Amino acid sequence: MIKESINFKEAGKFEETRFEKIHNVIFDSSQEASVLVAQEIANIIQRKEELNEPCVLGLATGSSPIKVYEELVRLHTEEGLSFANVVTFNLDEYYPMDKNNIQSYWYFMHQHLFDHVDILPQNVNIPDGNVNIEELQQYCIDYEMKIKAYGGLDFQLLGIGRTGHIGFNEPGSHVNSGTRSITLDHLTRQDAASSFLGIDNVPRKAITMGIGTVKNAKRIVLLGWGISKAEIIKDTIEGEISSRVPATYLQQHNNTTFVLDTEASSELTRVKTPWLVKSVIWTEELKLKAVAWLSELTKKPFLKLTDKDYNDNGMSSLLTEEGTAYDLNIKMFNKMQQTITGWPGGKPNADDTYRPERATPEKKRIIIFSPHPDDDVISMGGTFDRLVEQGHDVHIAYQTSGNIAVSNEEALKFAEISRALNKNSSESENIINFLKNKKANDIDSLEVRKLKGVIRRSESVAATRYLDVPDSNVNFLDLPFYETGTVKKNNLGEADIQIMCDIIERIKPHQIYAAGDLADPHGTHKVCLDSLFEALKRLKHKSFMDDCWVWLYRGAWHEWESYQIEMAVPMSPDQVLKKRHAIFYHQSQKDGVMFQGDDSREFWVRVEDRNRLTAEKYHALGLADYSAIEAFKRYFF
Repeated sequence: MIKESINFKEAGKFEETRFEKIHNVIFDSSQEASVLVAQEIANIIQRKEELNEPCVLGLATGSSPIKVYEELVRLHTEEGLSFANVVTFNLDEYYPMDKNNIQSYWYFMHQHLFDHVDILPQNVNIPDGNVNIEELQQYCIDYEMKIKAYGGLDFQLLGIGRTGHIGFNEPGSHVNSGTRSITLDHLTRQDAASSFLGIDNVPRKAITMGIGTVKNAKRIVLLGWGISKAEIIKDTIEGEISSRVPATYLQQHNNTTFVLDTEASSELTRVKTPWLVKSVIWTEELKLKAVAWLSELTKKPFLKLTDKDYNDNGMSSLLTEEGTAYDLNIKMFNKMQQTITGWPGGKPNADDTYRPERATPEKKRIIIFSPHPDDDVISMGGTFDRLVEQGHDVHIAYQTSGNIAVSNEEALKFAEISRALNKNSSESENIINFLKNKKANDIDSLEVRKLKGVIRRSESVAATRYLDVPDSNVNFLDLPFYETGTVKKNNLGEADIQIMCDIIERIKPHQIYAAGDLADPHGTHKVCLDSLFEALKRLKHKSFMDDCWVWLYRGAWHEWESYQIEMAVPMSPDQVLKKRHAIFYHQSQKDGVMFQGDDSREFWVRVEDRNRLTAEKYHALGLADYSAIEAFKRYFF
């Protein structure tokens, strides 16, 4: 049954503060939030149907609205929601772009929504990426006039780019701008690079509705998911209106709601430093967060913070509760000190009362889950090495083949080597012919995907051998959701979860390490983490799971904040070099890796910098000075 009304203030976490200039609601998950947004759209469609009027929707593309569209399709197929009275106008399209190109927004919208509901084809309006350049200006004017002819947009769905763009209104866009062609910002093209298999393939221009067009909508909902959007969300909601951040123009719209998940909201003042906004209940976690924040703000180590520092920075209530800065500082210092361990698997014959891990059993069975075939050494190579050196039974589980990340050039090189070694190999010849004639939209053949997967496997085994892991302990799960041959993956399925359950049941681990980094540019980490969480949920009643602890590491894009870290594993300079060499075995991911994100440094460089920075943060808090630290947070299931 479609809900009659949606109250976002009741459904999510909402508090109006003096810092915020746009109404926003925070949800624990994007799934829950997307369902509510879809229900609001459904309500508008039904109200307009009752009035015998068209419902005019402005629609967005990208990863943010996919779950909204999935729910709208479900409402249509299971609850009878009709789109017969709906007229849609999409925000934008790349230019030039053929509508049948799998990267086109025409293709995206039909794949995710239009092909699955009863909307009339003539009511679907998406900017045409094939318009002749001579006709483009008039085409944009006509698109704008058609929206106005329908009386404007009843509802506009938005995402937000890291430049602050809505639609493709990049920095510099005018508040009254209409539909037009625009040159894409370099950061926008970087963010799209993974979908296009490299930034060189991303168009430089687009057609977009203007800021003025969007602002004329009667209702606007902007979706913000993930840690990578946190900074721009804060700038948009709390910053001054500026063309440098076009989304800030939405502060001038009186019926806009930003719908956020916890990661996207993490930089908002009321989330990051709630004691500056209201009276708070000082939990132990919040105390550590506040003191670490104050230490960073004042550039003082924990033990040098004074009563005045606390009082001057809105934390007098914490002192009232704790007594003195002296007592509080020692307490928080000890808490951070106790996260540091050179024994990630637990120290044998030691008092483990204040250690991150248990002393027993002395030799643990351990699974390191790696979403791609190199995340293990990139993200926790030093800890990996330490666990093996200390005699634990370490098993590696590569969750996906990683074949999509192998370039065609790299695959061609190996195919030609194979042909030279096997003169009569028709398979090698087929691969070479396919790669030499492959066009932009072609999906890799099964033979090519197999070869690319073998390349990643061989590199992984070389790295694990270097770290003295027996080949029998290296597992390639090849989760089916990944094996599409394209950047777009399938949803997590029963087969994926069963594979995860099977390996956990077989090994019966005392420790599980998994990637808790959800900021990878193409979403594989999140699906892999979801597969683990679902497997844990199904297996938690098993007796062996009572002795299983789960530790989450972060990938190449973000690190845990210092107050979030529950186990910090220092690395010596020699271990840093050993980790680097382990990463080097993944040769196909060096020198122009396909999924670089917005950081042009190679993975080994960025992760060394990240590990060094974590060590420097610990030292700045007044703790020991290490060369590098890998960080982990425990997950309770």
